[in-house]
Amino acid sequence: MDTDEKTTKTRLSTAHSRELGEELRRIRHAAGLSATEITTNLGWSLGKLSKLETGSRSTSTWDIAILVGRCAADKTTRDRVMAIAHEPDTGTFTRSHHGSPDTLTALAVHERLACAVVAYEPLTVPALAQTESYAHALTGDRDLAAVRIARQDRLLRRHNPPHTTLYVHETALRLVIGNRTVMRDQLLHLTLLLGQPDVTVQVIPMTAPPHPALRHHATLLAFTAPLPPLAYSESGLATVFHDHPDAVEHYQRRMHELHARALPEAQSGKVIAHWANAYDKGIR
Repeated sequence: MDTDEKTTKTRLSTAHSRELGEELRRIRHAAGLSATEITTNLGWSLGKLSKLETGSRSTSTWDIAILVGRCAADKTTRDRVMAIAHEPDTGTFTRSHHGSPDTLTALAVHERLACAVVAYEPLTVPALAQTESYAHALTGDRDLAAVRIARQDRLLRRHNPPHTTLYVHETALRLVIGNRTVMRDQLLHLTLLLGQPDVTVQVIPMTAPPHPALRHHATLLAFTAPLPPLAYSESGLATVFHDHPDAVEHYQRRMHELHARALPEAQSGKVIAHWANAYDKGIR
């Protein structure tokens, strides 16, 4: 047993530590090394590695550097992981991306753990409900659109998927992304989602009272206890993650305001069907 294993206790993981743990797990898997192989090589216990990869224990940046080096990670990966390892865990962290957060490790690991998801985007259909054609028209990148669909499949079509609530502003139904055919197919896809037991789609009408919550992207993930919720928002170049209680409470209040302004699901379905029909008939 390594010397610090006797005194290190399991802790409640944070979003930051889970992201780091997932990065380390991916590096080990990419190297084709089993947990037994790497722990034997490093003189660690299996428990230490397991807790590190799930984010439920910390270790020194020296240990992390040795682990990454033994797995022969490339320089780009090494630099990214060591930057995370040196970053203070304050309950808020920012991750840069190239136009979309779909490939972010922090997003993937937490969507895998989530038991509930609430999402809102002010001018577009939320990413978790976009068709591939809509995502391509929005991003201009076919590969990125395909990655987004794969992300949806992992989240919404997994065994025991999270209950997902999507707030869609009516502006997103009226704003033409791509062309009328893309929009018609996108809105028909939303109507199909309305029939799924684990998905709720609610439209915020143009007549809804104004509120700051309507202005910005927001997503809130909930997990099985004792893990606290995680909130995030994205811009064109970065996504900001929060699991600090004050920030999470702020996002929860925002979601409450969105819910208060949204139409019931049945009425939302009628609004979506109306615009789908308008695009189909070419009157939009």
